Amino acid sequence: MREEIVDAAVEEFHARGFNGTGVKVITDTAGVPKGSFYNHFESKEALAVVALERYGATMRLEDLADRTVEPLERLRRHFEYLRAKMDETNLTRGCLFGNFGSEIVDHSRMIRTAVQRSLKRWSSAVAAVLAECVKRGDVDAGIDPQETAVFIVSAWEGALISARAGRSGAAFDAFFSLVFGRLLRPAQDA
Repeated sequence: MREEIVDAAVEEFHARGFNGTGVKVITDTAGVPKGSFYNHFESKEALAVVALERYGATMRLEDLADRTVEPLERLRRHFEYLRAKMDETNLTRGCLFGNFGSEIVDHSRMIRTAVQRSLKRWSSAVAAVLAECVKRGDVDAGIDPQETAVFIVSAWEGALISARAGRSGAAFDAFFSLVFGRLLRPAQDA
């Protein structure tokens, strides 16, 4: 029953946001009695933290560590996968990290901490790939992998907002062009 509630929460939070999703909506979607919610979760906030973790598992961060694929190609595939996921929703859902980051973090320390942890895990995975790229000479050795990873993740989140607002993939095109065409080039190509 707990798993059904978490799955329903990810779906509903992603579709409606934190404030637009009540416990009853979640339990109805899960097909469980509302009273059973509190047997598994202390609060809607506690469930949101678990939902963020579950959502993070769908981002395929483990693919970034697949050393059978060239690091820069791995990174590009990661963001192409994320773009495809957004295209599947007709640009209506965004990223749960960014959605919660803009909607609720000012009102909930628990969720703010979970969003920070989620974004840090993601940027750390990107930074590890960038460190490989620097070591191999695939990108300018002068870039700081961690700082660049934070920038890339932030740029992606901004591209999502723009894509959703305009119902257009133009922001994604700009992201790929600038990140992979300009930022992540070897020094001799810059």
